[in-house]
Amino acid sequence: MIGTNLLKEFKAFAMRGNVIDLAIGVIIGAAFGKIVSSLVSDIIMPPIGMVVGQLDFRDRFLNLGETPYASLSEARAAGAPVIAYGAFLTVLIDFLIVAFVIFLMVRQLNKLLAPKGPVPATPTTKPCPYCKSVIALEAIRCPHCTSDLKTAPA
Repeated sequence: MIGTNLLKEFKAFAMRGNVIDLAIGVIIGAAFGKIVSSLVSDIIMPPIGMVVGQLDFRDRFLNLGETPYASLSEARAAGAPVIAYGAFLTVLIDFLIVAFVIFLMVRQLNKLLAPKGPVPATPTTKPCPYCKSVIALEAIRCPHCTSDLKTAPA
């Protein structure tokens, strides 16, 4: 049946490690996004708003219409054309913090996963089993003692 094969293929696709890792990443990312959004809107933006002279920075807007409005929510409820630059700046700061924290996490992960010390070089020589001289790895006869290395003991 087409439905059974399709279901089996979908199950195989959904149970692959990459898909599950992606789902976990999205869930953790959404939770992390909420934490950062709260950090920006509840801790960082209020002091910036006080410096600018307004208590709620997210409510800063430029009214493009003729009728004056006391708040952004009032202007939006009336359907007035506005440029909500305070909300945009809040989201921009939110993004920059998330991007910076992700950068720091990836940087630390790269440091943890980086190989420790120099990578060992691939050997190009070996000792002759008869005279113990250093010879090329691909040699079939020792240039020092002229022994046949094809029949040499291992």
